[in-house]
Amino acid sequence: MELHLKRIAKRPTYTIGRLSIRRRERGTFTPWTYFCDTLEPHWVDFHHGGRKTKGKTAIPEGRYPIVVTMSPRFKRWLPLLVGVPHYSGIRIHSGNTSADTEGCILVGRNTEVGKVTDSRRTLYRLMQVIDHRDEGEPVFIEIE
Repeated sequence: MELHLKRIAKRPTYTIGRLSIRRRERGTFTPWTYFCDTLEPHWVDFHHGGRKTKGKTAIPEGRYPIVVTMSPRFKRWLPLLVGVPHYSGIRIHSGNTSADTEGCILVGRNTEVGKVTDSRRTLYRLMQVIDHRDEGEPVFIEIE
């Protein structure tokens, strides 16, 4: 399973994106399908000298494996991005504003400027999609 996050609005205090999904069926991938909007902290250009600010900076662009593990903070099973340079504990979870994330990806609908709504319901739907993939099929996210 592949997730693709395209960052479309890079603002001084938050970043809005669009998350799309494609699944593997009978050995081939389905076309990309829009799934939801995303909210992250402030984006910086790591490739041109941008620096991380703990808890306030979106993660670097790249392709990362995802595993579902128990979150010590949220006390529930959540997707965890693996191998993010200079970051740890980056998850996909619910929340509404950039104050609800310390580098993680929030899912929902961007119906208000700088926010996502319907986040818990969107996270539930995403977990259903991930849980219903073929057994053993890996999950990756590409962030651009």
